Amino acid sequence: MSRLTAFSQRLQRISLAIFLTLSISLILTGVTWASGLGVESGHLATCPASPNCVVSQNADAKHAIEPIPYHVDRDTARETLLKVLTVVPRTEVIEQTDNYIHALSKSRIFKFIDDVEFYFPSDEPVIHLRSASRVGDSDLGVNRRRVEQIRLALRDLNI
Repeated sequence: MSRLTAFSQRLQRISLAIFLTLSISLILTGVTWASGLGVESGHLATCPASPNCVVSQNADAKHAIEPIPYHVDRDTARETLLKVLTVVPRTEVIEQTDNYIHALSKSRIFKFIDDVEFYFPSDEPVIHLRSASRVGDSDLGVNRRRVEQIRLALRDLNI
């Protein structure tokens, strides 16, 4: 067997060992990729303790963000938000109902996924929101900035 073939086989074994180690560690640590999404009892999920999340309902000071008010009818506000989301970089709407929108937003370089949710309660003219990273601890403020940019775009469109 040549040295090159032996080296290639060793490299394959090392790669497999690394892959298996990472897979097992994710399973054992209980990592969930997209749990706690949606609206339950009229509320979006609370944020985890990590600083990579913002939410407009039931939040502590570190995670709190204001909901987005609107002065048009709910369907118009919802349709306008959907249009805004089409121009948010690397963002795709994956679920929508008459009172809820769930979008995925990927980071530019490492392709980390953030879940961005919007809830339109029937009893008040606001859009509640939640934006959270699926993995990691810090997002360097990305989720908050994204939601604030969406807020500004909606304000510019006079909703």
